[in-house]
Amino acid sequence: MGGILMKAKYFIHVIFIVFSAIFIIPFLYAISISLTSESIIQEHGYKLIPPYLDFIAYQTIFRNLEEIVRAYGVTIFTTFVGTFLSILVMALCAYPLSRPDFKWRYPLTFIIFFTMIFGGGLIPTYILITQYYGLGNTIWVYIFPTLANAFHIIIFRTFFAGLPFSLIESAKLDGASELKIFFQIILPLSKPVIATIGLFNLLVRWNEWMTALIYIRDSELYTLQFLLQRILMEVEFINNIADQLPIGFGTMDVPTETVRFAMAIVAAGPMLFVFPFFQKYFAEGLTIGGVKG
Repeated sequence: MGGILMKAKYFIHVIFIVFSAIFIIPFLYAISISLTSESIIQEHGYKLIPPYLDFIAYQTIFRNLEEIVRAYGVTIFTTFVGTFLSILVMALCAYPLSRPDFKWRYPLTFIIFFTMIFGGGLIPTYILITQYYGLGNTIWVYIFPTLANAFHIIIFRTFFAGLPFSLIESAKLDGASELKIFFQIILPLSKPVIATIGLFNLLVRWNEWMTALIYIRDSELYTLQFLLQRILMEVEFINNIADQLPIGFGTMDVPTETVRFAMAIVAAGPMLFVFPFFQKYFAEGLTIGGVKG
């Protein structure tokens, strides 16, 4: 019996190794292509191990290091500050909706759910954010308009509703205020849902570029993703111009394909280091909506 279990264990390990390789190999290919000469790719295609290392793609991206560092700073600030404030706002909103002693919880939950059915439209949203809120061309336009997400509020509410109400009643008998109950009892027990929603927020905010395209005019407020997109557009423009020039100019080695992969590495790298800190609670948080109703 023990031998069968051991073989099954080895078989499962092999399956996990195979699946891990399936997910890791494309990332290794991206790193390899970003370090490969454009001419090598055009002649021989993609190779996992390049004949020699070529850093021209990264030199193209980092040709103006000050802009990249500034964009990293803007993205890091908006990502982490926005995620922190978003979790705080949504948790404070969801907590009373999860309380069985709050008589308006069902109507308010329905109103929040109703906002998920349709959006307000791009033009009304633009007018609201720029003319009424005055957030146009400011760093706060990345944070305040997206503080609350209806779906995430419902997930928070579902998790809070699954916590024993007796804990709240006991804390009240001991004289604890509502804020003390929320911050010292509810939140410490909610690490799985906080980690899950936090990771989703981090990924969305880190990859944000549409907001910069619509609302930002000052280049010092560009996010990393939007700046990288502009760099790629410039490289493609130069490449198109080079193709139309006479022979000798048109054969210039303009790194278009390698720049794309280098951009992916530059943009995704920091998030690879963030995920392990959330991994402990992430799997448990993903099952919240399916287990608790």
